[in-house]
Amino acid sequence: MVTDPFGESLGYEVPRLKATIVTVSHHAPGHDNLAAVRGYERVIDGPGEYEISGVFVIGVATYDKTVEQPNRNVVYVLDYQTLTIAHLGDLDHIPDQSMIDALGAIDIVLIPVGGGGSLSSSQAAEVVSMLEPSIVIPMHYQTDALRGMELDPADRFLKEMGINSIEQEPMLRISPSALPEQTQVILLDYRH
Repeated sequence: MVTDPFGESLGYEVPRLKATIVTVSHHAPGHDNLAAVRGYERVIDGPGEYEISGVFVIGVATYDKTVEQPNRNVVYVLDYQTLTIAHLGDLDHIPDQSMIDALGAIDIVLIPVGGGGSLSSSQAAEVVSMLEPSIVIPMHYQTDALRGMELDPADRFLKEMGINSIEQEPMLRISPSALPEQTQVILLDYRH
């Protein structure tokens, strides 16, 4: 599974990707580079319920009802039977309780934290407290490699979460039996 494949325009090296399923939270640069993914059989780019290759995918449309021209986004919940992952795409507002309920219990959440049209660091921390996941993976924040947009660094989100320092991890390997009891933030090293 690949979520929101990005292109070179963002400044990051595009990895060699292969997947059966690709999800796209919204059609915009940095979120829908399907050319970067080999071998996919299905693209999911809208709300609904899907079962593909033993993975149950729920797409929930999100938009801020309080603004005149809301940004469209689809949050995806990937249910692997023993592990549930939510990719929040470019969520740009704190969702209401009905959306939180629609997502269900989340083990791992990938959440935008840098503002710039997505959640700010304080909003992201509030969404984490609503979801109560075991693992939080920040995304959509300023790095040395990022080109073409100004975002807040991950440090602001970490501070909101009460974390003073954290080591970046080259990858995350997790088994359902090893999920932490307390919410843990894992900052992935984008250079790997």
